[in-house]
Amino acid sequence: MESLLRSFTAAQSARQPYRRPTAAELETAGTGFAALLDGRPHHLSDLGFSVTEDALAVQEPGSERAWGLYAIDRSAPPSLVIEVPHASSDLRTDLIGLALFRQVPGAVLAVAGAHRRREDPAHDTRTVFHVVTTLLARRGLPQVQLHGFNDRTMPEADVVLSAGAAVADDAARRAADRLEAAGFRVRRAWAEPCRGLAGTTNVQGLAAGGTPFLHVELNRTTRETRRGDVVRALAGAELTVRRAH
Repeated sequence: MESLLRSFTAAQSARQPYRRPTAAELETAGTGFAALLDGRPHHLSDLGFSVTEDALAVQEPGSERAWGLYAIDRSAPPSLVIEVPHASSDLRTDLIGLALFRQVPGAVLAVAGAHRRREDPAHDTRTVFHVVTTLLARRGLPQVQLHGFNDRTMPEADVVLSAGAAVADDAARRAADRLEAAGFRVRRAWAEPCRGLAGTTNVQGLAAGGTPFLHVELNRTTRETRRGDVVRALAGAELTVRRAH
């Protein structure tokens, strides 16, 4: 899957074909992905998705329907949504997302299908990415959304964490502590200024409706050299939905 994801991200550009989905297509996306998550028949091929037996849905290559890549881990009940809205501009966030997906049983991976200059799903509700992630949040699944910033933007921090527009919960605080214990310089947006990196206008965060949402900003050096450490810290922070025994 890594080679597929690398090719998927590499194909994104500021000039790629892209068309915003219609209201009817967004409705089809919502019902289709709900059916896929539940293991029921779906109609995602009507939207240009190829869907494998192991619940990997990928847009048709080169199409204007550049609406994303979505994977569901069937090894456990759904537990966590891992979101990569800017894979081709926030470099290596796709690889971090995939590595975290592999570490968390029951995870769902959502990767936007177009370059940020063509579609910015973190700030646009009329995207398949938003429909899918909001559907999962409404089912009670916590969200972790991965972003990147330039080292020069905040040279005193490696990682900026926030809960978007919400109040930070225990999971966000655990993630901050785990990352700090791993040697990262962590800026907690709920306690310190973070120069526009808090994700307070992020539409997935705004739509979470009380479901935990963790906005993770990583500087370029961290994304290039310490991806494994980030994944281990986040996987160990117990971000997943907790189920009654």
